[in-house]
Amino acid sequence: MDKKIYVTQPSLPPLEEFAPYLEDIWKTKWLTNNGKYHQQLEQELCDYLGVKYCSLFSNATLALIVGLQALRVTGEVITTPFSFVATTHALYWNGIKPVFCDIEARTCNINVDKIESLITPQTTAIMPVHVYGHPCNLDRIEKIADTYGLDVLYDAAHAFKVDLSGKSILNYGNMSILSFHATKVFNTIEGGAIITNDIKLKKRIDFLKNFGFADEVTVVAPGINAKMNELQAAYGLVQLKYIDEQIQNRRKVALLYRELLDDIIGISYFEDIKNVTPNHSYFPILINHKTYGKSRDEVYEYLKLQNIYSRRYFYPLISHFPTYRSLPSSTASNLPIAEQIAEQVLCLPIYASLEKQVVTKITQILREKW
Repeated sequence: MDKKIYVTQPSLPPLEEFAPYLEDIWKTKWLTNNGKYHQQLEQELCDYLGVKYCSLFSNATLALIVGLQALRVTGEVITTPFSFVATTHALYWNGIKPVFCDIEARTCNINVDKIESLITPQTTAIMPVHVYGHPCNLDRIEKIADTYGLDVLYDAAHAFKVDLSGKSILNYGNMSILSFHATKVFNTIEGGAIITNDIKLKKRIDFLKNFGFADEVTVVAPGINAKMNELQAAYGLVQLKYIDEQIQNRRKVALLYRELLDDIIGISYFEDIKNVTPNHSYFPILINHKTYGKSRDEVYEYLKLQNIYSRRYFYPLISHFPTYRSLPSSTASNLPIAEQIAEQVLCLPIYASLEKQVVTKITQILREKW
């Protein structure tokens, strides 16, 4: 390729539509602290996503950290090693011990059949991840949580506007945490949000993200500064006007990949799940070294030589990092499917403006095996 093709490319709203918001912000000089655009974006996201309460954050990592604080989670939390490191880092920053559970091959989500065996008297919560926007087994997780009296926090960084049987998957659990990073389907440059159906929890979250202030002179908890500013919120309001079009264009790219990859032996992709409306946030493939003839890493390196920057997402597993590899749950024998998928997975470029000829070129390279 003559130009570099990255695994993702941020969608930017028309500059001329964003400019009036900036002019208004410059006029009012209200830059942060729950301004009108912040309030408007929270409400419009609730309406668009079909959820009750939304609390905006400057980024999703702080949203994860504050979410755990808001629920007063302690002890041990069962989670997945197949995620971005922020998932587990949020536990670490709260002094919580991560307990890694293996994943299922069909979705790469936490394997619900393995969760109960990891529960101990110190377990207080489950933190699953909707990997690539694939919904976790929501009903099973809810049943386990109810049986053992556990909280459930979903890392929904990939799951913006993913519905199951017409209902947002963000409505499950005590809360869901979204990422609005530039690489995500919906972005506010940086940013994130906590979604919840509990008004009391929403209020506590809002206290905690603003230093713990309940009013001008009352601090109710040792909070942090994690507020989204007015520029990010205004940017998000313009973005929201185009999100349906962006998701539809991503869908076209995903369908083309599937068509062109369908008969390549040794390469598989993830099918859409029944009754799920996906957002096509990523296009991961699995490369079987034995049947394809080349390893995932060989493919990854060759694509880079062609100016195509795919991503081994998620590799290595979080359980391999020095901070976490000494945990009893980090052993390869405890995580056989996660270990296997991490060695095979490769996310191909996907974004709303990705040209058909680029997809065709990428799949041609994979077919020819150079």
